[in-house]
Amino acid sequence: MRKIDPQQVFDTPCKPSGLKGPESCCKGRPPSASSCMGTDFLQEMAGDVLSGMTGSVKSIPSKYLYDAYGSSLFDRICTLPEYYLTRTELEILERNAHRIMEFFTKGEGSLVEIGSGSDLKIRSLLKGLSRQGASQVRYVPVDISETSLLRSAHRLLSDFPWLSINAVAADFTRGIRHLPDGPKLIAFLGGTFGNFTHEQGVDLLKGFARSMNGRDRMLLGIDMLKPPGIIEAAYNDRSGVTAEFNRNILRHVNSKLRADFRPDDFEHLAFFDPNKEQVEMHLKARLQIRTHISEAGLSVCLKPGETILTEISRKFSRDRAMACFDQAGLVPVRWFSDADAWFSLVELAARAG
Repeated sequence: MRKIDPQQVFDTPCKPSGLKGPESCCKGRPPSASSCMGTDFLQEMAGDVLSGMTGSVKSIPSKYLYDAYGSSLFDRICTLPEYYLTRTELEILERNAHRIMEFFTKGEGSLVEIGSGSDLKIRSLLKGLSRQGASQVRYVPVDISETSLLRSAHRLLSDFPWLSINAVAADFTRGIRHLPDGPKLIAFLGGTFGNFTHEQGVDLLKGFARSMNGRDRMLLGIDMLKPPGIIEAAYNDRSGVTAEFNRNILRHVNSKLRADFRPDDFEHLAFFDPNKEQVEMHLKARLQIRTHISEAGLSVCLKPGETILTEISRKFSRDRAMACFDQAGLVPVRWFSDADAWFSLVELAARAG
């Protein structure tokens, strides 16, 4: 994944999106939506894939795991018994939602969810709203998949018809020119922050910190260090859903960039590296492979056993997380965790001055 320039994190202008859906899908008014994807998305994707596949270690940025099918597969992963992250984070959210959502009893504001995907977790927060808070919150989901945004928005409005939703289709690593005006609680949930290297993660957090005023808060999910066997099982489920999710990145590249990868020629490989304290997810060539990626103007050869890195997922000690926050200009206000300290939600404020 390319290095993020903190000066440019929120620089892409938004415009009305083509997101539409029948109003009968929900009891309330349909969500408004805008797109920050730009017309050069395919060009950017081609550049990312060209850069990654010609590097010393072949790679494809993990954000391209998430087309419509990839997003639906990830929703399934979140329900698997081996995947402790979602259920542990949900437990923390459900136990502390009322405390977190007290933010909205102080006046009107926006609940901005970065990389929103499924609406499962945000429901826990919305249920924690007091009557006063419910009248003052606007929900702003940000996700690269327009299909997921639409589906989730209408599901939410069916159960929370009073909710105001302003969806934004965007690649948050490229940025949004304007986060909502006024006070905001930025929810960056799940293990997504761990998908960035230390330098990328700090740059990303710096961008958010620059957008935050004195009242604003960020709620960041981080997966904590734990026994390697538990971690590795979460990325190697027995039902094979994660393997299908991993191979889907090749289908996405085939579809968007006119490539001719054959996903079944690759084996899913995921392991925990104790030295780097991260999971690495790869696609390992089962045989000699030659493929052409038309829109990138690239032919790629892989030897049997050679891999394509598709995702990292860093795991954190408290000290490691604190170092990231400090370098980004963020200060922990509250730290929420489960009884086993497997996962944490950290409420952060921008450092004064």
